[in-house]
Amino acid sequence: MPSLFRRKSDDLVTDAVESLDDSAVATTTRAKSRTPSKRELGVATPKRKAGGRVIEPPPANKREAMRRMRAKQADSRREAREGMMAGKEEYLQPRDKGPERALVRNIVDSRRNAASFFLPVALIVVIGASGQMPPLIRVGANLMWFALAIAVIVDSFLLTRRIKKLLPERLPKSTTPAKRHYTYAIMRSLQFRRMRIPKPALKPGAKV
Repeated sequence: MPSLFRRKSDDLVTDAVESLDDSAVATTTRAKSRTPSKRELGVATPKRKAGGRVIEPPPANKREAMRRMRAKQADSRREAREGMMAGKEEYLQPRDKGPERALVRNIVDSRRNAASFFLPVALIVVIGASGQMPPLIRVGANLMWFALAIAVIVDSFLLTRRIKKLLPERLPKSTTPAKRHYTYAIMRSLQFRRMRIPKPALKPGAKV
């Protein structure tokens, strides 16, 4: 009998030891599989401002509510304007969206376009070709007009050829034909550089 109780006692001790070992292994496994915290990784997290989140009090009257609404609308318009000028996709108009249009804008902005001189020269021609001007000035204005028209046509042709070449090279997965962007490029080249929307991302002569 004493030997029987001794064996049972030994078995209980052995089971307890094995149970402790299994618990230790499980704890070690969980510790290894646990995702390390930002503090353990050494990542600095921004501290919250003292006092927590500031809640704006409700407007005192209808006039105050309208004033706040107009201020928020002005902030939204300013944010949209700045985002559009910076070329952010979410703020662009549908005609300006897409990687193809961004590439076309860079192609136009990276070159000196003859079409950019069209409007100022056209104004000079209108003034110079008026009946009050001497015949010599009128002839010179008309010659300037024809020269500018030819320069714009030739330069626009070269611009479209460049777009046709670069689009497949830079965007091989694009399914939009290059000719769909020709009018967009020519209209942008007609604008003054400072008036282009979005703002030019490249300077004249820069590599696209």
